[in-house]
Amino acid sequence: MSQQVDGKRVAILATHGFEESELAVPKAKLDAPGIVVEVVAPEAKGIRAWAEDNWGETYAVDKSLDEANSTDYHALVLPGGLFNPDALRQDERALALVRHFVEAGKPVAAICHAPWILINAGVVTGRTLTSYPSVKQDLENAGASWVDEPVVVDHGLVTSRQPRDLDRFCHTLVGEILEGRHADQAS
Repeated sequence: MSQQVDGKRVAILATHGFEESELAVPKAKLDAPGIVVEVVAPEAKGIRAWAEDNWGETYAVDKSLDEANSTDYHALVLPGGLFNPDALRQDERALALVRHFVEAGKPVAAICHAPWILINAGVVTGRTLTSYPSVKQDLENAGASWVDEPVVVDHGLVTSRQPRDLDRFCHTLVGEILEGRHADQAS
């Protein structure tokens, strides 16, 4: 597997109020095989997690949105929570970064409420996705089909419902990065 991960780089885009497990677990699962993971945020200072029902740890930021470029990465991860995706979906720099990943055919993984960011980036029309149940109507209103599955892949968009789906979400994401499974769907 080491040859497969050589040079692979993933950006995790987040800001204050991300669901802690939805950043920490994917980061650890991607780090384990040797994929380089960088946390990208609107500003290059630490961002504070939301840990289920209260503020959690502060996480270091590797690059600001102004410094990040989609060409430097093989995939993008969007953690959920309530505050994080709501703030990022209003940040045009974040939306532009998401659009660049999607346009380049690179995997974009969004969990829980993070599909809100995909909606505002304008990349969900005609796609089949999942999310936290309260985001279902928003996805359907934006032209997506919503299904209640632990993880869904649609041409590189990897979506998942909630923290208890993290193992399947991360396993699927690693497969997308290493094997480019979604490329077979692009015909």
